Amino acid sequence: MTASAATLLQPEWPRPDNIAALITTRRHSGHSEAAFARFNLATHVGDAKEAVLANRRALASQVQVKLPWLQQNHSTHIACVDAGLAPEAAYDGSYTRANQVACAVLTADCLPVFLCDDRGRQVMCLHAGWRGLAAGILSRGVSLFPPQARVLAYLGPAICRLCFEVGAEVRESFLVAAKQRRFSQSVESAFVAVPDQPGKYFADLYQLARIELQSAGVAAIYGGEFCTYCDSELFYSYRREGETGRFASLVWRCS
Repeated sequence: MTASAATLLQPEWPRPDNIAALITTRRHSGHSEAAFARFNLATHVGDAKEAVLANRRALASQVQVKLPWLQQNHSTHIACVDAGLAPEAAYDGSYTRANQVACAVLTADCLPVFLCDDRGRQVMCLHAGWRGLAAGILSRGVSLFPPQARVLAYLGPAICRLCFEVGAEVRESFLVAAKQRRFSQSVESAFVAVPDQPGKYFADLYQLARIELQSAGVAAIYGGEFCTYCDSELFYSYRREGETGRFASLVWRCS
């Protein structure tokens, strides 16, 4: 992943020429202050609404696309945003075949996942925290592409395995999911026991995402090299700070 002069990150994946993708960072010049400095794009975290809306307007002006923002709640609901309008209900992902309409999600440790087909006909962006991953949002997303489509995936910035400590109930959720959805690989290797803390594990969101995507037929998977918890200059992290902003991951068809 490379950073542009405008401090937006550009995912490095072999997307078709008509597909564009960006990830915002907290060092981008913006209107948010204190714990939300400087380019928070979420309205639900306690930041001044006027600052968030100003940041959203600045981003839309910079990328020159329609930006329908979602109300996320760790579900597996995915909205079609071909009309360029934000859905009224809560969704944790969106897809479109329209031009100049961005699919966008907000994260601060959860995993943003970019999807497109290799002919550039459809794009999708998903918000995959551990609840959404365990519930199957990635399989759901892949199922919304045409049956014969070759889907490409990019795993955006999320909390890394060494920083993401979870309880036994999280591991059990994925063990159950693997049986229900018949994953082609074991998920047990994505969990490493925390020394001297019974019932605690380090969880690898990137590996869990790769396992499910591969089981859903996606072979071309890229990204997964950042840690939002470790990199406080670039990314917001809920685990690190508690009160914090959210950065955006967005993908769209240019033509």
